[in-house]
Amino acid sequence: MEKWKIVGLAVLSGLALAMLITTVYSHMGGWNLYGSSPTYYVYGAYPVYPYGGSGCHGRNGWNTFSFPTYPNYPITPTTSITIDKATEIAQRYLASLNNPDLAVGDVEEYLLNFYVQYYEKSTGIGAFEMLIDKYTGNIYPEPGPNMMWNTKYGMMGGMMGWYRTPTAAMPVTVDQAKTYAQQYLNTYYPGTTVGEVKPFYGYYHIMVQLNGQHYGMLSVNGYTGQVWYHTWHGTFIQEWEG
Repeated sequence: MEKWKIVGLAVLSGLALAMLITTVYSHMGGWNLYGSSPTYYVYGAYPVYPYGGSGCHGRNGWNTFSFPTYPNYPITPTTSITIDKATEIAQRYLASLNNPDLAVGDVEEYLLNFYVQYYEKSTGIGAFEMLIDKYTGNIYPEPGPNMMWNTKYGMMGGMMGWYRTPTAAMPVTVDQAKTYAQQYLNTYYPGTTVGEVKPFYGYYHIMVQLNGQHYGMLSVNGYTGQVWYHTWHGTFIQEWEG
């Protein structure tokens, strides 16, 4: 192969890798309730906001509308916010979506972050999951299944909603999901057991227990049975139930 072709392919490969890395990191952006304006990230040439308006939540792709602003809240970077404050942030974020069918479910505190679960009031099905930074108050989409497997509210549901009709009636049943999850836990987290199961669009959210207490969580794909453990939380501390 001629040298200029090799160089050209190398440049294109590098650009493709850079775009992929940029996209992945961009999805970790968040909405900062402690700032005077929302935090946004860039997807392509447009500023986009996580899970807003007719974007991911409406399955019409990412959009560019603005969130309302909130006053500054004094916060010391070395001091974690409380679970009550995290719940307030979760509720404020919900209000910004202007979707009366959505509600805040559990808010759980872990060593590394707060986890928030939103659900549909009309169906009881899980809608999407968010994380809140314990020191800045930033709220942003949880990575993993929430973004990649969610066929209605996630990244794949918004950008590729044509691929699969959103439904919680999936080929993998609840019992099968529990079996796959327990097999995984037996191998990688001996002594832990499957806890509460919550269906989402495209996957099951499953709590993991150790000695009858919350330990962590994982997800099981409702179409393939693939297990994805949530390694980004750290040790469970406490929860608030909506």
